[in-house]
Amino acid sequence: MRSKTIGALAALTAGVLLLPACGSRNDDGGGTDTGSVADVAAIQEAMPDVNGDGNVVIGIMSPGDTGDGGYYESFVTEARAFADEKGWTLNIVDKINTSDAVAQARNLCRQNVDMIAVGASELKDALSATSDESCANVAFYISSGDGVDENPQVAQSQDRANESIIVAGYSAGLIMQRTGAKTAGFIGGPEVDFSTRAANAYAAGVKQVVPDANVLTTYTGDSEDSGKAREAATAQMAQGAAVIYPYLGGATDSVASLANERNVAVLTPGSDRCDSTAPSYDVSVLFAPGLYFGETLNQFNDGTLELGAIKVYHLGVDKYPTVKICEPEGTEEAQLNEFIAGIGAGDIKPDDLIAASVS
Repeated sequence: MRSKTIGALAALTAGVLLLPACGSRNDDGGGTDTGSVADVAAIQEAMPDVNGDGNVVIGIMSPGDTGDGGYYESFVTEARAFADEKGWTLNIVDKINTSDAVAQARNLCRQNVDMIAVGASELKDALSATSDESCANVAFYISSGDGVDENPQVAQSQDRANESIIVAGYSAGLIMQRTGAKTAGFIGGPEVDFSTRAANAYAAGVKQVVPDANVLTTYTGDSEDSGKAREAATAQMAQGAAVIYPYLGGATDSVASLANERNVAVLTPGSDRCDSTAPSYDVSVLFAPGLYFGETLNQFNDGTLELGAIKVYHLGVDKYPTVKICEPEGTEEAQLNEFIAGIGAGDIKPDDLIAASVS
């Protein structure tokens, strides 16, 4: 994982302005909710230079570290490549507290951005800034997981976490079958709804292959704290975990490095790391927001992005989300693809399997 200094210098030389979440503000953060309504048709017609100032500027908001080498970084990686090609500018604000989302969105609007792209539903409150006069000429986009309230000024990408995470567990179960292992691990950060639901889905997936599996679950309280994550992984390995899913942010690679040392299989939380060697991964679980953001930017560029619309990506139907075993053995790839296809066709219902597993 690259250093913060190198990442910041690289971004600046590429024409990208990094804005710290804790930086100065134009007001006390409260702002004035004017109740104004944007002319959505005019915004769509003017894309991508929505405000007509001759420059295209994309403001990106992330609750996590956009240099984490995984889930959150994928969002800016896709945007940076697109911006470099088109000569656009990115204003990136990361590590945003949920309570600060609205103020940060207003600040970006005042910097003449043409679009604000929100990288995760944790920052959904930022969308209320659409009622602020300063944001009346800004297109909004959010990668919203299971979805947020509809807003005529906001385009949404959604997926269904249960689909990809149950398949993550299924792939872990296939790897366990190689040696007859009976124990798997899941490590989350804060014990909140999205993390606990993922833990349940992962366990259900493992048990589709290894019905009597013991799935250990640990919440460290912090997705970025590598020390706590390694402690959790060490404890799970001591209990016999043969495969571990670090459902984390910046702490992911630290767990993976430890797993490599102990010959324990490890999965990615969102991005394709099958080509990574330091650390290496056994399974790539692909649902990171950047995977959907590329299509959104293409539509924004050619003026076809439909504000107020919701695009739902389904495993087994769309290119992403998906799951792949990096070096499958025997019939593992065929089994995994059959399970994914079953979900896409509606023959396998993840929600039902998860409910049966936790009951």
